[in-house]
Amino acid sequence: MERVEFEGSQGSTLSARLELPPGPVRACALFAHCFTCSKNVIATTRISKALAQRGIAVLRFDFTGLGESEGEFAGTNFSSNVADLVAAADYLREHFEAPSILVGHSFGGAAVLRAAHDIPEVKAVSTIGAPFDPQHVSHLLGDALADVEAGSTCEVEIAGRTFAIQPQFLADIASADAPTYIGKLRKPLLVFHAPLDQIVGIENASEIFRAAKHPKSFVSLDQADHLVSRPQDAEFIASVLAAWADRYLPAEEPVADLPEEDRRVIVKETGTGKFTQSVKMGPHAILADEPTDYGGNDRGPSPYELLLAALGACTSMTMKMYADRKGWKIGKLGVELVHEKIHAKDCADCDESATGRIDRIDRRLTIEGDLDDAQLEKLMEIADKCPVHRTLEGKPHVVTRWK
Repeated sequence: MERVEFEGSQGSTLSARLELPPGPVRACALFAHCFTCSKNVIATTRISKALAQRGIAVLRFDFTGLGESEGEFAGTNFSSNVADLVAAADYLREHFEAPSILVGHSFGGAAVLRAAHDIPEVKAVSTIGAPFDPQHVSHLLGDALADVEAGSTCEVEIAGRTFAIQPQFLADIASADAPTYIGKLRKPLLVFHAPLDQIVGIENASEIFRAAKHPKSFVSLDQADHLVSRPQDAEFIASVLAAWADRYLPAEEPVADLPEEDRRVIVKETGTGKFTQSVKMGPHAILADEPTDYGGNDRGPSPYELLLAALGACTSMTMKMYADRKGWKIGKLGVELVHEKIHAKDCADCDESATGRIDRIDRRLTIEGDLDDAQLEKLMEIADKCPVHRTLEGKPHVVTRWK
């Protein structure tokens, strides 16, 4: 995650975070938060980080006068939010990569539907719990609504915080022509909405869907709340959104062979869990984690599972190469591995000098094809000669130093 700043539509400095994937960037997305919220609200951060883990870089920022951004909220409105989104896209275009995807939560969803017309690189748009008409937020003003409509500036408490609302805000949202700009979107649209949303009713999703032209899709967030406060709901949105957007993005370029020095393994904390790590291996990237029983989030294989995977893959490859050289007609190979700690005294074929608890890897081989006993015996012998097997048995020397 990188901290960035850019100039907003009203000249104020806006605070942003750029969530970067652990590996190659598949696409770039711009995320608009909910009304009077910030870039650090739970739904925004969780969905942004989850999208980044799926190869989509995400810029999330605070609108003018909110969060860590400068400026006065009282002077903002729906139009200025849209203009802030365009300014954010301009920043990405100049310093990183123009956004291909726009994502908006609640009032931010209404904003991305309008802003998409002014960001030519956008290929797909998604809303989460968004109102059909920006005027929907006027009900949040409560008893102060009549006074603001009459021309007074009033302080309104929203979600425990006080905001100054000016008459120009109501005039601006009243001028928004949602049916027209949604109808002319001409971008693939994915609408997420919770049937039980108590803040923005499900009927808003229906109106957005009816106004939009195809291609359009709707996904129901069963049992989710408006703020998408449950982690599993944020993960679900990210996974569906990434899969849906993939069909509207350019095909991935084939990965070129990298020089040996660029095929290093680089492991870094993701910041999204107690143990979750991003693992970059040359052009490839995965997550590593621990199971929930050990305090992790189980978002990837554990270190020992990765070790077994390396041994299993090497075993299968080595056996396959040997069989091919011999001209043996075999089908698919399989390797099943289990790691455990056992007492040395319980190991019948271990070194007699071994004491205490030792590591044991149980490796079981399967093979398709009609081979005789002598051939099977030879392949089992070859399995023990795979390079990773030899490394594990050879007690490799690991050199550790500061970079």
